[in-house]
Amino acid sequence: VGHCHPDVVKAAHEQNQLLNTNSRYLHDNLVDYAERLSKTLPEKLCIFYFLNSGSEANDLALRLARQYTKHEDVIVLDHAYHGHLTSLIDISPYKFRNLEGQKEWVHVAPVPDTYRGLYREDHEDSVTAYANEVKNIIEQVHKRGRKIAAFFAESLPSVGGQIIPPAGYFQKVAEHVHKAGGVFIADEIQVGFGRVGKHFWAFQLQGEDFIPDIVTMGKPIGNGHPLACVATTKEIAEAFAATGVEYFNTFGGNPVSCAIGLAVLDVIEKEHLQAHATEVGNFLMKLLNEQKIKHPIIGDVR
Repeated sequence: VGHCHPDVVKAAHEQNQLLNTNSRYLHDNLVDYAERLSKTLPEKLCIFYFLNSGSEANDLALRLARQYTKHEDVIVLDHAYHGHLTSLIDISPYKFRNLEGQKEWVHVAPVPDTYRGLYREDHEDSVTAYANEVKNIIEQVHKRGRKIAAFFAESLPSVGGQIIPPAGYFQKVAEHVHKAGGVFIADEIQVGFGRVGKHFWAFQLQGEDFIPDIVTMGKPIGNGHPLACVATTKEIAEAFAATGVEYFNTFGGNPVSCAIGLAVLDVIEKEHLQAHATEVGNFLMKLLNEQKIKHPIIGDVR
């Protein structure tokens, strides 16, 4: 919402003067913020875990998926980046290819890129073709006696080149993954909070009938303040709680962080930033597409 936004600075300052403590102590801000966030998401994503960074959020998502499914393996998209913890370097081809290489429990699917990818705009059904690549991976995994815990993807691969997956791709992938007993994790850390303009969440570009099992958030959620979140379903959260080992994060969901998170949502709403993103995005796309007609060196505008 802009560097040092006065509303965000004020919310942080006011709450800082009152109380800041960990989430073992009850505080209204935590509940108020979870309620406000829940209004932006599909109804079934109703349990929230608050953390300090996108990396922490993605690591927790991985733990939730494994606990719920009792499986280990993860499918990711090529060129993906999901964070800097050891567990996330392992599922980030963008990183692990230059480090220790691919672990046996990690499987890489091609990016659903209809401009430069395996199946392009001229393909009769690129959506099914890309989803079938995931289905083939699942079959290979099963042949090796392994099982899929999750398909883990950014709703709009950002490090991989601002790729907008063709509508319907996630639905088909989710079908294959669910059938294999896995869950679908949508990483919204770089692309959430109205940044895609038309929708509040990038996964919504796929259509109303698509709902991930877990959504992770970071970066814009706190406007520079360390704040992140994992949203999931009751079933997944209950399986996670059933271990008897509670999830605890000293700073995650503290009253100051939640006050800041609420202020960010207020500003997005009050200043119509989602509509602004749509407007500016359309304006840029229009002008860049005009340049594309003029200059053959420009292949695609995203």
